[in-house]
Amino acid sequence: MMVSKSVPISTLGFPRIGPRRELKTALEDFWSGKSVAQTLLGEAAKLRAARWALQQKLGVTHIPSNDFSLYDHVLDTSAMQQLMRELLKEVVAVAQAQNISLDFAERWEAITGLLRFARTTSFA
Repeated sequence: MMVSKSVPISTLGFPRIGPRRELKTALEDFWSGKSVAQTLLGEAAKLRAARWALQQKLGVTHIPSNDFSLYDHVLDTSAMQQLMRELLKEVVAVAQAQNISLDFAERWEAITGLLRFARTTSFA
């Protein structure tokens, strides 16, 4: 008698950017002012749903959730824990004092602002 056993399958680090880099395009459009936060978050929601559906189709039995990041998962986690707020204030102060571009700080603030917006908004 042959016994058949099922092996549970899970994925870690499943690609989030989209097959045609849709997330990168949507994020850059938002940063440049070509789109609004709702457009970016809508594209992100579509990408999340597509990756869940693909994993299910491929037979993944334990599909992770809440692992999506718009830009950088380490920054997202830091923002959620408010670990970098004081450091960011120092970076901005030094950059302004030395007339250095605030591109990184501005992007980080945009992401943390988006996180706050996403937590308070319902997207179907």
